[in-house]
Amino acid sequence: MAIGSPAKAARLDQLGSYARVQVWSGYQRPEDVRREVYDAVLDEVKDADEAAYLTDRYLAEAHVALDQAAAGWPSPSAFDRLQAAFTELRSADVFVLEACEDHWVAHETLERAAAHGRRPRGIVYFAPVDVWHAVEHGMLELNVWHGTSANVAPGDDLLELVQQTLSRHDIESLFDEGRVEVSLAWQRRPRDRTAARS
Repeated sequence: MAIGSPAKAARLDQLGSYARVQVWSGYQRPEDVRREVYDAVLDEVKDADEAAYLTDRYLAEAHVALDQAAAGWPSPSAFDRLQAAFTELRSADVFVLEACEDHWVAHETLERAAAHGRRPRGIVYFAPVDVWHAVEHGMLELNVWHGTSANVAPGDDLLELVQQTLSRHDIESLFDEGRVEVSLAWQRRPRDRTAARS
């Protein structure tokens, strides 16, 4: 199959990377991942049959790579440790939203809680694009707000709680420009792909 220009080849490589981060993320159902990847590929190649072929190829390659990588991950994996830290934060009255759509979802979550007479200590959230960055670069950015939706600042007890909790699970973090940057290899095993969002 002819790829075409070098520029098109580069864009197709990017689509392969897009399929990889979607598969490795593990937050969406397989059929939703396929639809999103297919739509992106179709937008590039324009031909439905070619788009279907490339989508299946990219997804198969991503799954094989994930299976091979996961075979060498430790137990608990970095993702397991992150989940343990999130569990601890939830027990400390901090909401944790994983792969939520955007900051509006976080805001609405706090508003719903307030409407029911609850104001949590804080909320930690990250979006799908943050997960994709973690898959590719080993760094996950966390947004941390107080229960009032105010951003945390250096010296805040909530910020210290979040970073100390991560540290107890051997996860390094740095507060920079309003977000907590977490150094983390995205080691989410294939069996965890369909786990529900929190």
